[in-house]
Amino acid sequence: MQGSTALRWVTHIVAALACTLALAAPKNQVPYTYSAVGNTAASVSVPAPSQPSYVLMGGGPDVDEAYRWMIQRAGITPGSGGRVVVIRATGTDAYNPYIFYSDAALSTSATIADGWVGGASLGVSSVETLVIPSVAAANDAFVNQVVSRAQVLWIAGGDQSDYLKYWKGTALETTLQTLMAKNIPIGGTSAGLMVMGWADFAALAGAVTSKQALDNPYNKYMSFDPNPLGGAGFISPDTLRNTILDAHLDARDRLGRLLSFVARLIKPNTAGGGCAGGVLASGTGSGGARGIGVDVETALLVQRNATAPVISARRVTNVSTTTESAVYFVRPRADPSVCAARVPLSMPNIEIQKLGDSSTVFDLSAWFSTDWSQLTPHYVDVTNGSLPALPWAYPL
Repeated sequence: MQGSTALRWVTHIVAALACTLALAAPKNQVPYTYSAVGNTAASVSVPAPSQPSYVLMGGGPDVDEAYRWMIQRAGITPGSGGRVVVIRATGTDAYNPYIFYSDAALSTSATIADGWVGGASLGVSSVETLVIPSVAAANDAFVNQVVSRAQVLWIAGGDQSDYLKYWKGTALETTLQTLMAKNIPIGGTSAGLMVMGWADFAALAGAVTSKQALDNPYNKYMSFDPNPLGGAGFISPDTLRNTILDAHLDARDRLGRLLSFVARLIKPNTAGGGCAGGVLASGTGSGGARGIGVDVETALLVQRNATAPVISARRVTNVSTTTESAVYFVRPRADPSVCAARVPLSMPNIEIQKLGDSSTVFDLSAWFSTDWSQLTPHYVDVTNGSLPALPWAYPL
């Protein structure tokens, strides 16, 4: 989770145990866990954001700057107050001190140490964590009251199949949709990122490797939400329309499976190409299938703007990162030529762009960098389940 080393983990867990107020669920109500740090009763005077904001984080060590960006996008400033709410199906409340405090001494100093967000110094009045491990908990009135009051909403890592099994179709999903309608900044890491796409890899039968996905794009592990595609997805922000996401891209060699995910979104064509069950086109049109893969210790900051670029994205990482911390943007320029059960995938002319710096802005509306000199598209073919060597230091 958060931190660039094991020390970050230990520091935050100890802080959580020492300084977070844990409140049990009221008697006779469904089991969930609620904890908070700061003043949950503080008054909050934050104007409603005019545009939506999303953070797509690729897992591994959390990216401190991404949380500060969400706080800023929420309109929280020193003196305004503001609630950050973390939701998850399993795990601890270690996010509470990490987001709220500025350093290992648990101060609220304006000088923020690496590995801490410093939310209190930025105006956050409380950070609250809910562990929501069942449909009953997701329908609980108290759970939804806490979530509905968030100025920033964070979806922690874990298992995305839990989120889809326990949260989809519940009062919690309605509450999350209401937050989106109010332009409340929402972010997620790892499994939390995986459920933020227009379509999601659901992992209902377990994880899938790149080799499995390329060798058989309809293998038993290739489960998606919504099912069938084109229906009502879980969160499905309009800002990420037609886009499927993947996390841990470098550390777990997931580029191949991301390409397979995107292929599965593409509808059949009269020539026998495309993928059965797909609903989108390939190519550069506005209805084309897209994919975004995010490395570990990497966050993509996505925002809708009143002026061009209408939807922009910027990559950030920690100063102490030891990985490439890159983001990959995938767009098929042609339909899959072979996409069938128990047959290796073939898909020509796939455009892949790699964003590896924090100064370049990517225009998600046009699917290109605003600075052409900084991002060069590369075009690859998947042939009989095999990827060619790419011009980057990517583990294939």
